[in-house]
Amino acid sequence: MTDMAAEREITVGRIDYANIWPIFDRFEECLAETGVRNVRVAKGVPATLNRALSEGTIDIAAISSFAYGQRFDEYELLPELSVSADGEVMSVLLFLKRPLEEALRGRIAVTTASATSVNLLRIVMQGRYGRCPELIAMEPDLEAMLERADGALLIGDPAIRASWRPGPGIEVLDAARMWKEWTGLGMTFAVFAVRREAAREAPETVRRVYEALAESKRRALADIEGLSRKAAGRFGGGEDYWERYFRTLRYGFGPQEQEGLSYYYDCAFRMGLLERRVAPATWPDHAAARVNE
Repeated sequence: MTDMAAEREITVGRIDYANIWPIFDRFEECLAETGVRNVRVAKGVPATLNRALSEGTIDIAAISSFAYGQRFDEYELLPELSVSADGEVMSVLLFLKRPLEEALRGRIAVTTASATSVNLLRIVMQGRYGRCPELIAMEPDLEAMLERADGALLIGDPAIRASWRPGPGIEVLDAARMWKEWTGLGMTFAVFAVRREAAREAPETVRRVYEALAESKRRALADIEGLSRKAAGRFGGGEDYWERYFRTLRYGFGPQEQEGLSYYYDCAFRMGLLERRVAPATWPDHAAARVNE
């Protein structure tokens, strides 16, 4: 077995949104139980972590699914970990001040935080409705966005807070539900990826990190009520809201999630949003295959 003490430091990127809590809430506690000392955690919004993983300043991260699709040949997917939805996500929301039919001919302001949801909107609008409105990138401020556009796409915590008080006359559409109604499939918004050189240079540390993430998920999902109390204390809202939220999201990455993500990638490729067809590689299977070549 590799001497873990001799391996280099590994940096793990954590999306600083409530939707990732069940995987990260107990992570550092679980990691400490393994005796690992050469791991640090860096927090950020999806766009920040996407860039950091691509630049190699972090080694493992929960990143936007679209960002993985852009650089899939540089990463390996950690199994059974994702942020997915099957019919409702509750935190990727389209706020409309005019009927959708009118907004399709107008302008929609979109968040700058993640390309996955923006391109999901493009795919659904074009594929389901036959046209896509003009999209303008803005900071996630619903009031400011709706001053300049007919609708606004928000993700993560800003979307959740805005959904509690969207304002009079505002229609709120769930992007994952729009995708489900059109395709019949679920949608994976974030995956967990490790840079290939990190998997090669620090295999034992990567294994311990993965095990800690998986155990954190198991413990958190076994105590949804406790997680919901914590979320209500930090973000506001009722515990019942957060319990429904955490029970609605899916945190595995099985065949159903993979099928939905594969179709998303196919759509993105056909529309010219991705330059190549995506061919995922999963750790540690792909790493083991390289060793045996």
